[in-house]
Amino acid sequence: MSVPPAERRLPPLSMLEVAPVERGRSAREALAAALATVELADRLGLHRVWFAEHHGAPSISSVAPAVLVAHAAAVTAQIRVGSGGVLLPNHTPRAVAEQFATLDALHPGRIDLGIGRGPGTFDSSIVAALQRGAGPTTDGSYRAGLVELLAHLAGEDPVLPGPALDLEPWLLASSPAGAALAGELGLPLAFAHHIRPQNTVEAAERYHASFRPSRWRERPYVLVAVETTCARTDAEAAWVARPLDLVKAGLFEGRADQPLLPPADAAEVTLPEEVEQRLAQYRARQAHGSPEHVTGRLAALAAGTGADELMLSMTIYDLQARRRCLELVAAEAATPPLNHVV
Repeated sequence: MSVPPAERRLPPLSMLEVAPVERGRSAREALAAALATVELADRLGLHRVWFAEHHGAPSISSVAPAVLVAHAAAVTAQIRVGSGGVLLPNHTPRAVAEQFATLDALHPGRIDLGIGRGPGTFDSSIVAALQRGAGPTTDGSYRAGLVELLAHLAGEDPVLPGPALDLEPWLLASSPAGAALAGELGLPLAFAHHIRPQNTVEAAERYHASFRPSRWRERPYVLVAVETTCARTDAEAAWVARPLDLVKAGLFEGRADQPLLPPADAAEVTLPEEVEQRLAQYRARQAHGSPEHVTGRLAALAAGTGADELMLSMTIYDLQARRRCLELVAAEAATPPLNHVV
């Protein structure tokens, strides 16, 4: 779906950071690059940046969101900083509440707490270690953990002395059921379109239908995370996106061991035709291409889902290419439509 230039209207833009580790480079280098990108996002006026929680993936170094949030908030001036998200089954609700209440006390009005329950790891031994041998999470135990966490944050069982917290809790989801739970709890919804785009429209509808006003939100609010690769031309964007294509192809098979290759090396890899078709179908629902093409896709996604905010997921090889992607999208998004009167 394309959107004519005169009709393009983008909601606020934000960024999801996983601190990708490129082949031959270290987590130290990946984290330094991630923070440099966050500082650029702050200067460009993006609304918020979130850090994911992943474990056991060789191409991802964002494993401890609270630590990264603390550092990012300290080196930026205005952008909101948060988790996208903390995987609640891996932690006790009180521990999460204490960490983010402390962050809120240090950076009042700038901290988001995104909570989810996705796997976040491809190694069952890591899950067991994080959860200290706890059994599998059920829908009931997950909901109970969320309710306990929200009670801490609301001050019903305070974790820090002093006034009520300013931090904003969110629920992350990739299914209609998860979106409905966010609505029932009166939380803003962050939907993982970049993971399960086939669920986005139904999830947004379920969320709005189930929403109940709460102390956190009087009205529904939907953020949609979208995979984004932007370069000067569509062809260049496809070149830049190819390393992540190979990572996704591995994930299709349940493998997380595919490194993030340099684009020149990734271009030499041939995948089976059925995998290429699956990747093409996935890309068609995301935002890849030239600045005009990307902002058109983002506008179409916002219009089709009713998203109040879009979050760019940019797992791109090379810091400079990632920075160019962010700069190009921000510049194009800031350009008034052709018939816009200032």
